[in-house]
Amino acid sequence: MADKAHHLPGQEPQNTFESTEYWGQRAWAHLESVRQASPLIQCITNLVSMDLVANVLLACGASPAMIHSVQEIPDFTPKTHALYVNVGTLTPDWLPAMKMAAQVANDLNKPWVLDPVAAGSSGFRLAACLELLNLRPTVVRGNASEIIALFKGSVDQNSKGADSTHESTDAVAAAKSLAQTTGGIVAVSGAVDIVTDGQRVVGAKNGVPMLQRITATGCSVTALIAAFVAVDPSRPFEATVTALSVFGIAAQMGMETAKGPASLRTNLIDALYGLDRGSVLRHADIGNMC
Repeated sequence: MADKAHHLPGQEPQNTFESTEYWGQRAWAHLESVRQASPLIQCITNLVSMDLVANVLLACGASPAMIHSVQEIPDFTPKTHALYVNVGTLTPDWLPAMKMAAQVANDLNKPWVLDPVAAGSSGFRLAACLELLNLRPTVVRGNASEIIALFKGSVDQNSKGADSTHESTDAVAAAKSLAQTTGGIVAVSGAVDIVTDGQRVVGAKNGVPMLQRITATGCSVTALIAAFVAVDPSRPFEATVTALSVFGIAAQMGMETAKGPASLRTNLIDALYGLDRGSVLRHADIGNMC
């Protein structure tokens, strides 16, 4: 299991990040590896998102575990292939478990991914997110307002909670700076999902606007990033880009027969389960931003 979860057969390091064909092939390789390896993803996520997060991971072939008790972390976290931390329904009781799990992941050289939901909406939430950021997550994925709040380190007086008041392109400079500071990957969700390692900046253009009308889709794509990073931990930049694209492709396919947010939610899960190589290669829309 461990060997499967840490290798992509036939995928050698590449020197170009400009080819659409390259990204499509990489996206399919990551999805296929998740299906083959079924990586165990520990999810310390918010109460609103647990159902969709678990179903998205299962549909893609990963194995979700909603383990958030501080008493269980020393025994359980070492068994996982990646950790996903989401602060959506944060309370003082949950923060120690999040920090402990992140530290265990770091100590064991396991990837972990942070979703700083509504980071700038309150002093308590911002401080918690900054504490977690100091534990150097492998990937941070948030909307533009969340990434800007982390970069500035200040509460956003115009915050709308989990809803962004900025476009993803507004946060490119903040994302690059955060990536350079933490040494990790920073992803900014939006009409174009932006991913940076502090130098490279790539945009994934897959997805549909109606995803904004379904709760926990952002949380779920961050969990998918954790699964993709679990099967390619040496290349978290590529894994993040392809996870965002695959999720967006599934949304596009699900939207073809959706009548509204509720049916799109169901179709999204079905589309993730049924994605094939041809669909991924045909629909992947990824390219350099600069």
